[in-house]
Amino acid sequence: MIQKVILVNENDEVLGTMEKLEAHLKGALHRAFSIFIFNDQKELLIHQRAFDKYHSPGLWTNTCCSHPFPEETNLDAANRRLEEEMGMQCELKEQFSFIYKERINETIEEYELDHVFLGYSNAEPLINEEEVAAYQWISLPELKERMHTQPNDFTIWFKIIINSYIDKFQFQ
Repeated sequence: MIQKVILVNENDEVLGTMEKLEAHLKGALHRAFSIFIFNDQKELLIHQRAFDKYHSPGLWTNTCCSHPFPEETNLDAANRRLEEEMGMQCELKEQFSFIYKERINETIEEYELDHVFLGYSNAEPLINEEEVAAYQWISLPELKERMHTQPNDFTIWFKIIINSYIDKFQFQ
């Protein structure tokens, strides 16, 4: 199935759609979302991307991340994808959004307006192995230490959020 992403300007106004891989090859600004699920111990659920993903395979990242389909709200997309990737459901609240542009490799450039969602759950995920190789719950201090000592083990957007935006989260 060819997946299309929503092309936007810096004000998140829709400009059209483009095939997902083409948007990543051309570095076209498009809408995305990232989900962060915490448990009662204030640990974050992170996952290792499947090893056959076309970019950032095997890297650790936030609980779930993807792109809304055209005509789908960010919240609907986040709920859909959390269920598809992690087999989980919980109340999600958008915390903030930001734009980043980073070269992932020789051919892929991420240029995304990323909407960041926060949720709480103590449930263990039922992972979709086509998307997720492994998962773990981790405290923020331990995560920050691992990102410092092993920066190449994490996705670029996850490092940006943890290093630059974690203070924007409104925790319960």
